[in-house]
Amino acid sequence: MRISFVGAGNVAWHLAQALEHAGHHIVEVFSRDTRNARRLVNKLYDTSVAPDLDFAESTAELIILSVTDDALDEVMQRLVLPEECILVHTSGTKTLEELSRLVEIYSDIPAHTGVFYPLQTFSREVPIQFTEVPLCIEASDSTTESTLIKLAQDLSNVVYLMSSEERAIMHVAAVFACNFTNHLFTISKRMLDAEHLEFDLLKPLIRETVRKALEAPDPSIVQTGPARRGDHQTIERHLDYLERYPAYQGLYEVLSESIMRR
Repeated sequence: MRISFVGAGNVAWHLAQALEHAGHHIVEVFSRDTRNARRLVNKLYDTSVAPDLDFAESTAELIILSVTDDALDEVMQRLVLPEECILVHTSGTKTLEELSRLVEIYSDIPAHTGVFYPLQTFSREVPIQFTEVPLCIEASDSTTESTLIKLAQDLSNVVYLMSSEERAIMHVAAVFACNFTNHLFTISKRMLDAEHLEFDLLKPLIRETVRKALEAPDPSIVQTGPARRGDHQTIERHLDYLERYPAYQGLYEVLSESIMRR
């Protein structure tokens, strides 16, 4: 397929290269920051930097909106679509209905709409094995659905049809599993740095914790720690230490109570 990107952030960085590697042609990339667009274009074979959001003369069959949820409305106000185009976004939370409605409001050109959501965390400098990334697909019609499924199968062995409601729930769960977990690793490192202790000592523990959680039928089965044991004396000692970190202390209490209730 001939594909263009609006947005050149972490998702676009990996997705555009994976699509090209699968044999698709990335026609152009637009970004508010042309430096980001240029960096991505330099990673691709025959792609140009789009100077603006007027794609009326573009040869792209598919335009992928890889922008923040907050920016979607503003982008759609300025986006000019080519004829017979499929327009998709990569958001975990924006509904297909919202995208379709924005097309109706702002576009003089009708478009088939869809969702192409990769359920993964992306950092520009970290390689991604796309064959293992779940791709969640939704489309405005059956023909577009078939096209997006085929495109997704070119990239991944894990392709799901998923409604906007299901995707929103999956995204909330992903925030707990990924973003909050990583934030807790960050807190651990900040505390150890302050005491001149090595975060590397926790890495075997982190690896084993994640391994057990992934292999267990339910992660709660392998839950350990003072809250799981109901060890209130240890919890109180920890809370006493955390008085120097009030925000962390509150978080410790909330999480401990949640584990004990479970």
